[in-house]
Formats: sequence, C-alpha cells, structure tokens
Amino acid sequence: MDRKKFLTSSTAIIAAACSPTSTALAAPKLEPTREIIPPYLKNGDMIGITAPAGFVLREGIIPAATLMQQWGFKIRAGYTVGKKNFTYGGTDEERLQDFQMMLNDPQINAIMCARGGYGAVRIIDRLNWDKFKARPKWIIGFSDITVIHSHLNRQLGIASIHSKMCNSFPDIWDQASDLQKATIISIQKALMGEKMHYSAAANNYNRTGAASGTLVGGNLKTIESLAGSASDIKTDGKILFVEDTGEYLYSIDRMFWNLKRSGKLSKLAGLIVGGVKIKQDAPDEYFGKTVYEIVSERVNEYSYPVCFDFPVGHQIDNFALKCGVKHRLDVASGGTTLVEI
Repeated sequence: MDRKKFLTSSTAIIAAACSPTSTALAAPKLEPTREIIPPYLKNGDMIGITAPAGFVLREGIIPAATLMQQWGFKIRAGYTVGKKNFTYGGTDEERLQDFQMMLNDPQINAIMCARGGYGAVRIIDRLNWDKFKARPKWIIGFSDITVIHSHLNRQLGIASIHSKMCNSFPDIWDQASDLQKATIISIQKALMGEKMHYSAAANNYNRTGAASGTLVGGNLKTIESLAGSASDIKTDGKILFVEDTGEYLYSIDRMFWNLKRSGKLSKLAGLIVGGVKIKQDAPDEYFGKTVYEIVSERVNEYSYPVCFDFPVGHQIDNFALKCGVKHRLDVASGGTTLVEI
C-alpha cells in the first residue's frame, strides 16, 4: 500500500460544529452508578488517531496505522498528527479542537491517542462530552492519557482501554518479539470484544485472596496529580492498578501516602502494581526501601488481595486493560490471574 496515502487523504477538517465548550465541567455530586461499555469494533469500523498530549511525527504513526488497517479497520489521522508546539502535539487549542472532532464524529468508532507525554490535563475541562455520551466510543492510551481514563470513570462511567499507543508499535512487525506482538494484539482483542485474561508470576510480597470489581487506574503520578479535581477517580469497591516510570523511591512513597491519606486505599476490592521503573538514588540519599516494601507498608492494615509485577506499564509487557469494566482478581501462591467478567 501507499504508506502516506491514508495520511494525506484523512487530515481532519475542524468545523464550527465540532467546537468544544468554553467552560469547565463541574464535578457531579454523585459518581455514575453503572458502567457503560462502548460498542465493540467490527471490520470496516474507523479508528481516529489524535495527539492530545505529546507530539508525534506523521511518519511515526504509520506502523500502527498499517497494522490496524490489516486488522480490518479504517484509519483517520487527526489534525494534530504531525503538529508540534514545543513538547505538545500542537497548541492547546489545536489539541482541544482535534480531540473534540474525534469525540463528535459519528463515523469514528474508536480514538487512539498517538502517544503520552504531557498535555491532556490542559484540555480536559474544556471538552464537551454531550455527543460522546449519546454515542460512546473506545478511547485508547496510557501514561498521560490516564487523565482521560480517570475523567471518563469519574464523570461519565464510560469504559476505555489502557494500552500501548501508536509510538509503541514495532516498526517492522516480523522483527518484533513474541511478547511485543502479544501486547499489540491484545489491543485488537480488547477492541473487538474478546474477554480479556491475564496472568502474572508469583511474588513473595503478594497478598493472596480473590476479589471482583470495576477495574480503574493508570499512571500513579497522574492519579496523584488529579486528586481533588473533577477527574479524581473513586476507588471504593474497585480493583485499582498503578504503574510508573522515572520516579525516585521517595516519590513513590509520597504518592502512596497520597493514595492512603485521600482514602483511595482503604476500601479497595484489590490492588495491582504493574511496572515501576525507578531512578537511582544518589549514594548519600539512599531511601532504604524497595517499591514492594513501600506498597506493603501502606496497605498493611487492609485485607484485600495485592499483586506485584503485573504486565502493565512503561515496558514491553504492557497489555491492554479495559478500564471501567468488571474483572475478577485472583492472587494465589502460584501466581495471579485477572479475568474480565
């Protein structure tokens, strides 16, 4: 195929009808009482690609777009793909308009964020969700896109997919490892409605037990930064998963204290800790505790199951998870399973 054809033919035109609201969305008095599952995709459905946070070159989405076309989907590249405003995928206004168009367009069945980085929080309160609520669609991404996952869960009760984005697809599929391929294929399976099932190896710090609940979570630092906002997730009775990268151990400790003090740990159904990549302490400022010890201390007074080293995060084994969908977590001495129910 012409690798640039879909890019040149699918540039989004921003129309006045797609303009977002100019006022912030106030936090509701009550969170949504039920989970809304967007329609799963079928052959011929369209996935829009947009950059609500960091910038991505137009060439950078070609491997992802090519593979998703092979899955049977149509691809529309948004206005912000190829845009660059310092670290962002265009100005705040450009990213806002492009994402709003994707939300409103009835021809688009799912929205894949091109990459994470930073920037979603700068536009989240100006988005108008009315047409999206009337016709929900899957929103896909992780890292900074945790802002959007959390907002959907808190404000709308609409499910979304926490997974790799365009910048994580292999340039040459046949040269990718089996593990990398499996993580990418998990996106296809999630989008097409397959019941997801994952496992993790046993860990001495795991706390055994079983629990069922709605799955919520994402990037730990981002969750902390949303505390007290209209996008602050509610965790009571839910299975919370967290991951992070590039943080010092003291920062992980501080973030888990934030979760504890804000009540996010006290009434969980279960806790999943994915990949946590740590910056090395300076020799004279060694923190003295591991991530396992930090988390275990913060949840010691509770009894729900806890799993470490789950395959989610800024790493190769980052599988697609359906946020806002009910799952069963089983943490046993021989390992952990997470199954969509």
